[in-house]
Amino acid sequence: MRVFALCLALLVCPAFGHEFWLEPIEYQIQPGGKLRAELIIGDDFAGARMPYLPQRIVSYSVHAGEKSARISLRIGDTPGLQQAPLGDGLHVVAYQSVVAVIEYPNWEKFEAFFVQKDLGDVGRRQAARSLPKNAVTEAYTRFSKTLIAVGSGVGADRRTGMETELIALQNPYVDKLTQGLRVQFFYKDVPRADAQIEVFRKAPGGEAVRTTVRTDRSGVAVVPVRPGHAYMLNAVILREPSVALAEQTHVQWETLWANLTFEVPK
Repeated sequence: MRVFALCLALLVCPAFGHEFWLEPIEYQIQPGGKLRAELIIGDDFAGARMPYLPQRIVSYSVHAGEKSARISLRIGDTPGLQQAPLGDGLHVVAYQSVVAVIEYPNWEKFEAFFVQKDLGDVGRRQAARSLPKNAVTEAYTRFSKTLIAVGSGVGADRRTGMETELIALQNPYVDKLTQGLRVQFFYKDVPRADAQIEVFRKAPGGEAVRTTVRTDRSGVAVVPVRPGHAYMLNAVILREPSVALAEQTHVQWETLWANLTFEVPK
């Protein structure tokens, strides 16, 4: 499955933006309504809508309580999420993209990226692997989630089986968040300690404000939140590509992007 998805990505690689996220048209709906969200690619919680294109998707699903369902639309549909709820309660929508490839125009662009995402001393690692700095290539995969409250909104976020994932340990629609929202960052079923999570906070009609938090030894971080604001969390893992991936794509690096969106009610 991974090889097949990768081949498709190389043929139809989307325009590159730093983040990819699911942005609900309404974060809270009634049981008779519909889960609707845009697929967005861009930066700083602002970007361009993407249509539903199954050739760019490895998995796309919705979960609520004990129920789960696969999401499937017509090619080219917008918004990219249009789904009947599974019932009352918190709904978790999870999207995994195919692997796509980018070549950076220069080292400075790549350096700015890994500094912002707090990926360590990549320059030293580049030199240690005897890699050139004039044509940096990267394969990337998106692991994006959104939380939508249906009716009472009662329920909990969960692991959905993706390789890397951000989990809300509290329900932003029903829990008291005076001390902030606790989230946990996972990579290969292991909590990711001492990792940066970017936090983008946006009021209705306003521009996003970016801050960062760090995970503790249990991979847990506390996100300060404000009522009436939407949030996007983003965390990136940088690793050397597997032998198979490097042979197929000739990339120097691989990144995995975990993303989570939700809203805190007024």
